[in-house]
Amino acid sequence: MDVLERIDQQVKGNPVVIYMKGTPQFPQCGFSMRAAQALSDCSVPFAFVNVLQDPEIFENLPRYADWPTFPQIYVAGELIGGCDITLELHQSGELKSMMEAAAAKQPEAG
Repeated sequence: MDVLERIDQQVKGNPVVIYMKGTPQFPQCGFSMRAAQALSDCSVPFAFVNVLQDPEIFENLPRYADWPTFPQIYVAGELIGGCDITLELHQSGELKSMMEAAAAKQPEAG
């Protein structure tokens, strides 16, 4: 499978996904740490992809949505942005609403 197809499946197959350096438990950069913490604070489950463990995604994700930096956060299949935008949405309360709405639309697994 082409790397852009893999990214597309991850983005569309998860209500919320963050592409970050490291993991939410062990972030490898401050921007990824702050963005993952904002997502965690919303108490809505989210998926993550550690771009440091997948060189193909690290190299090609910036082409997927024409966004050059990490982290990248997708909600309901749409790029909402990186760290700064995510923190602004979190502070306004909008992030939690967006995440809850996306999770509610996702069919139950099983």
